[in-house]
Formats: sequence, C-alpha cells, structure tokens
Amino acid sequence: MTAIIRNHNVGHIAEHKQASRLIVAIDGPAGVGKSTVARLLASRLGYLYLDTGALYRAVAWAVTASGRDPADAEAVTALLPALSLQMQFHHGTATVLVNGKDVTGDLRTPEVSSAASVVSAIQAVRTWLLPIQQQIGQDGAVVAEGRDMGTNVFPAADVKFFLEADPTVRAQRRHRELVAAGHSGALEETTADLAGRDTRDRSRSIAPLVPAENARFIDTSILSVAEVVDQMMGVIAARL
Repeated sequence: MTAIIRNHNVGHIAEHKQASRLIVAIDGPAGVGKSTVARLLASRLGYLYLDTGALYRAVAWAVTASGRDPADAEAVTALLPALSLQMQFHHGTATVLVNGKDVTGDLRTPEVSSAASVVSAIQAVRTWLLPIQQQIGQDGAVVAEGRDMGTNVFPAADVKFFLEADPTVRAQRRHRELVAAGHSGALEETTADLAGRDTRDRSRSIAPLVPAENARFIDTSILSVAEVVDQMMGVIAARL
C-alpha cells in the first residue's frame, strides 16, 4: 500500500485559539450540507478540514479511469497495491492526487459520486483508507466529515454530529451544486441517484451510515449554513 499524506500550512486565523485540539466528527447522507458546514466550522475553529469522502472518490476515480467495474470487488482490490493517494493541505484547502495526478476537480462528477458509493462498500477499500484517515486526525484539531466518522474512523471523537435533511431539499441542493459545477442532468436524475446512494450507504454490512450513539442530531432542512455552524459552535464551546 502506498498512501502519502502531506500537510502544508494547515493553520489559519482562528475565532477560538486552539487551547484544545479536539476531533469533531460530522456524519450524514449526501445533500445535508456536511462539506460546506464542516469547512466553515473548521475555519472558525482554526482546525484542519478533512473531507473523507474525497478519499473514497479518489479511489473511485482511479477505478473508473482504469476501466474496472466499481462493483467488482476483486478487480478493485487488485488495484490498491499500485495506488498512490496523496492529500496536500494548504491553508485548510485540500488537493487530492492519484498517482501524482491532481484529480480534485474531477471528484464531484455524478459518475465518480456513483462509483464512490459502490466502492465504499468494499471491505478492502475501507481497510486501506482507514489508517490514512486516522493518521490525518491523530493530532486532533480536525473537523472530519463523512459517513462513519463517529462510529468507525474516530469512535473516540470529542464531539460528534449527525446531520439530516428532507430528501427533497437534499436533492435540490445537490442538483444546484452540479449545475454550478457545469454538469448537466435533470433534478429527477439527481433525486434517483441520492436515493440509490442512501440505500447503499445505510444498508451495507460494512460501516453503514448510522448515527453514533452519542451524536448530536441537527436537521438542516430549513437552516442556513451559518445557523448550523452556530449550533455546532454552541456545543463545541463547552469543550474548548
């Protein structure tokens, strides 16, 4: 396994000084605003923002680029030993490289998103990525978002959140993101894609999408990003 993590200039101006180097875990399905919220929360805390979904998307990108079927666990597993995955952090922004190629801009396409949902259910992939994620968060001062942060990757996280939202709202948000990124497609297609991902993520036998027992629930359906972050800061403030 080749997995390279480079951390450059992580620190940035914090609203609260890093008196405590907490691990904050944020989980939830697609379209609830995890990435946007986690990025802003990390900025306000002066913490590193870890988008673990980007790691699974990077593997999915490599799988599809190689012509392999993401659902073929044996073929995907065979790819891992020759895979070099690198994340570079510059002032809170991550660049993802696969075998030296910057693929950051390709990770949010519908094709890669769909493949990532399938690839993430493969045990070998999750096993391969687990130490990479844990290495990034080992020193704390990190906001990590994904689907099993509080249950599997960082079960001892200091603060855990689980975000939810109405499925229609989630589909609309995701569709706007895709359109803004220049991807075509009908809202109905996005809705169907999210439903399929939900089913796979929540029903898989390996690290399914479930709330951690001690996670704080936040419904983001009618809340702004700032309102969600303010709620989170209220919980985190007690630990700083």
